[in-house]
Amino acid sequence: MRTVMVAMGVLGLAVSSAALAQGMQDFRLVNRTGYDIREVYVSPTSTDSWEEDVMGKDFFGNGTFVDINFHPATSACEYDLKVVYTDDEEAVWEDFDLCTITAITLFYDNKTRTTTAEYE
Repeated sequence: MRTVMVAMGVLGLAVSSAALAQGMQDFRLVNRTGYDIREVYVSPTSTDSWEEDVMGKDFFGNGTFVDINFHPATSACEYDLKVVYTDDEEAVWEDFDLCTITAITLFYDNKTRTTTAEYE
């Protein structure tokens, strides 16, 4: 059974203008956990809802990636990320600045039993 590391802070440039944010939130999510992921949720930090699973009916296999694209009119930059594995375990991160991030790679450490995320 996996445990997760929650709330990884994000460093980066502060982008406050909504005009600058439009279309900048798209990113690549890479799965290097060793496990398949069934659901992926990306939600503005300012909301309390996870909204819809961006994977739909598909799953996200280990060693693969998915490109997550936002509607061009989207203006928020700060987002939370949640993944649900095929065994129903979850990992959650808060406050990713998607206006400055182009890729997030997920890892699982069997020794510490934690899921972590690195971003660029």
